[in-house]
Amino acid sequence: MKGLNLLCCCLASLLLLGTAEEVEDASEPTKRDRSHLENTLKLNEEKPADDVSGVLQRLRKIYHSSIKPLEQSYRYNELRQHEITAYPGRTLGSSATDGEITSKPMVLFLGPWSVGKSSMINYLLGLDDTPYQLYTGAEPTTSEFTVIMHGPKLKTIEGIVMAADSSRSFSPLEKFGQNFLEKLIGIEVPHKLLERVTFVDTPGIIENRKQQERGYPFNDVCQWFIDRADLIFVVFDPTKLDVGLELEMLFRQLKGRESQIRIILNKADSLATQELMRVYGALFWSLAPLINVTEPPRVYVSSFWPHEYHPDTHKELFLKEEISLLEDLNQVIENRMENKIAFIRQHAIRVRIHALLVDRYLQTYKDKMTFFSDGELVFRDIVEDPDKFFIFKSILAKTNVSKFDLPNREAYKDFFGINPITSFKLLSQQCSYMGGCFLEKIEKAITRELPDLLGSIGLGKKPNVLSCDVTGCGETPKNRYRKP
Repeated sequence: MKGLNLLCCCLASLLLLGTAEEVEDASEPTKRDRSHLENTLKLNEEKPADDVSGVLQRLRKIYHSSIKPLEQSYRYNELRQHEITAYPGRTLGSSATDGEITSKPMVLFLGPWSVGKSSMINYLLGLDDTPYQLYTGAEPTTSEFTVIMHGPKLKTIEGIVMAADSSRSFSPLEKFGQNFLEKLIGIEVPHKLLERVTFVDTPGIIENRKQQERGYPFNDVCQWFIDRADLIFVVFDPTKLDVGLELEMLFRQLKGRESQIRIILNKADSLATQELMRVYGALFWSLAPLINVTEPPRVYVSSFWPHEYHPDTHKELFLKEEISLLEDLNQVIENRMENKIAFIRQHAIRVRIHALLVDRYLQTYKDKMTFFSDGELVFRDIVEDPDKFFIFKSILAKTNVSKFDLPNREAYKDFFGINPITSFKLLSQQCSYMGGCFLEKIEKAITRELPDLLGSIGLGKKPNVLSCDVTGCGETPKNRYRKP
């Protein structure tokens, strides 16, 4: 009898255990297939790594030998302090390190709090339910700038260590102070996608929080990452479509970067069709005053997380939208070298224009100075009204520079306020017997060396030597140290 009772107890325990497991399995959400993500990003392809070390070595050499001397001589980085008004768009860091030149493409995630930025990174990297996953939740969870990069093993790096490491591209972040470095964290993850790209997760925008409450200049830090990002994901969800002062300032900082912006309406499967249409229209209505472009921005509508879409929603549409966004990400990864070379060339063009303008200011100052003139009053007159002395028009006339490439005139008032005009030399004096002329070297880099380097990695035909009639180089300064 006791044996029968014992057998019944065992059977009852097994039935209860099985029922509990079934309930647990039923409560656990089903995860979607990741094959489309792996195929689009080519994570399963066993192809040899691109041999870009030679190209990067040549790019570093061109920058340090042909661009950096003129950049330092005419203090271009002092002008960059006013880059939002002078040169909107992507810019190179002051005294760029090799780490910044050779860095991987950077994808930046921006948007209000708890819209799914961290969840999206977990989904793209397949980190859910692993020790590597970023913490997520309905409340504001990300209070730091988190840089997710590749490493041989899982490792967390403090912000002060990242800023002190010159081999990385984050050393310029020290200028934002120790309070910010405490809010900066790096995570190394052994993932194949991170071998080709770096993700940056940012604190969510909270409209009722003032700048000083963060303890560091949040907008300035965002601007630093925006300037260096190859792709910018601005994420919203159906419950956070309102635009406040902080988000408005963020879009002002994104001006000139419209081609890199991808707007994402996340958690779309939580809405019925009619509600989704209304939310989609409300998002456009909110963003219309902030994006000053002729074409409407592309908004990707989907749910970027590993779980199955809710039933009775447009699953096929959400999947197509997700694949389209992944293709944009893969395109940035595939074209990383072409984009980097083109960016360095754009930077060289801006440095050259700046040097030509400073040279013109200096030449005008020397022409107007007499024995009895007050140098400070003479130059103040030139800076206050440069059009009176044809400063900018003379650059356009002699060098065929587009007027749309010229920096803002107001930026030079601040520039010369901290850099006396007498501290500069004329371009004709920036020559040496062994090194040649600074202007000649940067124009050679713009017209020949960088296009040839671009051609060497398979983008189009190798360009011929371009003349100044085609490129608008302007007058080449005569090297007085070289024999004719």
